[in-house]
Amino acid sequence: MEVRQEQPAGAPRNARWPYYDFWGKHGPVNLLSTSTNRGWSGLSAQLCNVSKAVVPWRTPQSEIRICIDVRGNNSFIARRAPGIESRIVVRRGVAWLSPPGLQDGSVDIAEDMSGVLHIYLPLSHFSLGNSDIKVDKSAIGSLSYESAFDDPLLAEIGCAIASELQTQTSAGSLLIEGLASCLAARLVQKYTGASIGQSIVSLARGALDRRRLQRVLEYIEANLESDLNLDLMASIACLSRYHFARAFKQAVGQPPHRYVSARRLDRAKALLTQGDRSLVDIALALSFSDQASFTRAFRQATGQAPGQFRQLFGSQQDGH
Repeated sequence: MEVRQEQPAGAPRNARWPYYDFWGKHGPVNLLSTSTNRGWSGLSAQLCNVSKAVVPWRTPQSEIRICIDVRGNNSFIARRAPGIESRIVVRRGVAWLSPPGLQDGSVDIAEDMSGVLHIYLPLSHFSLGNSDIKVDKSAIGSLSYESAFDDPLLAEIGCAIASELQTQTSAGSLLIEGLASCLAARLVQKYTGASIGQSIVSLARGALDRRRLQRVLEYIEANLESDLNLDLMASIACLSRYHFARAFKQAVGQPPHRYVSARRLDRAKALLTQGDRSLVDIALALSFSDQASFTRAFRQATGQAPGQFRQLFGSQQDGH
């Protein structure tokens, strides 16, 4: 069972987020959760409720903005910008895109909406220097920004991001790195007509060879109590991040973030029974924000609080 790290109860629910100027200050928005201060790499995201309003339609210069309805609102949105005018029926799983650098547009929200996920995906994912996805600017420009669309895979990625926003996991940053690559690849493959590369297809059918897999597993074991980075693991395997995540799952049977989460749970059990380190020290070492979130996650995974686990299994070891 995956160890989860929950958002502190005292976290501000209406705190400013990095792209507030492009949405929040122009209309009533209730921010439910944000990736700010999560240490995510590859994308940023916010989950919010939005009230009926007409707001400016703007996006950052260096990112594609993707909105996904993760709850099902059955509302309407009208978007207007030079050369674009569209009416979106907002249903669960429906996504709509906004181009980078858009400054002159408006969004008319017909009714209050809850659970709208905003994802900001950096254009660096699509650069010619990216070893995973190589497309030029014209391909990115061909994305259907003015249209809403149903895409089950994109919706699944959005729901996974929203879930991580609402309930942090001990390996959440690894999950988000992988999802960012998947999201970029999906946009290129499905909505630009560009090719991601034959190497991805060929590698997806195979797994890591034993030698490279062993190097990666040894690295993970040696760094369970520090930040684990998907890019670095991929470099150890001599693969790109996109290739590595799929090859690792093929070889191990689960994606990197789930494997790391399970190994951190095992490490927590070992630390609890083999020494006298404080609970807060163990929590921080295993990438939890505080002792309380570690306790909740550990209890969810094992049915016991860390202190109870230590007393029970520590005393059994002492008896032997």
